[in-house]
Amino acid sequence: MQDTAETQSLAERLATLLTAGDMLCLEGNLGAGKTTFTQGLARGLGVRGTVNSPTFTIIKEYNGRLPLYHMDVYRVADDVDSLGLDEYFFGEGVCVVEWASLIEDVLPAERLTITLRVTDEQTREMHLEPRGTRYEELCKEFDQHARTGI
Repeated sequence: MQDTAETQSLAERLATLLTAGDMLCLEGNLGAGKTTFTQGLARGLGVRGTVNSPTFTIIKEYNGRLPLYHMDVYRVADDVDSLGLDEYFFGEGVCVVEWASLIEDVLPAERLTITLRVTDEQTREMHLEPRGTRYEELCKEFDQHARTGI
């Protein structure tokens, strides 16, 4: 279990392991910490400036060590084909999709799903579900980093 700072710290560590084309799908109820996680990830990718939810803009792009494509598809599940998501999904950056299960049919088969769950007002749990060899290896490496603090 972790608080906001720990969630961001774990995401920041994960970011150091990411490569171009990586796909992270974030799940969790409102307030579970999806944007908080993405803020830590952005910091780990060297993104400068404020990172906030793209709820009304749908996609926000940030520049860092790798481009970060932060998406919130909660409001667009019915019109997903018009967004040109493939350009992001198979681009040169890291994709983070909040509410990804709403667009399951258009997501790449291989990806890392991260589910955040609030356990009380101060803490949350994080569960990683890798799909594909790349993400299985990523989870192993991340687990090693998390245990050693590297």
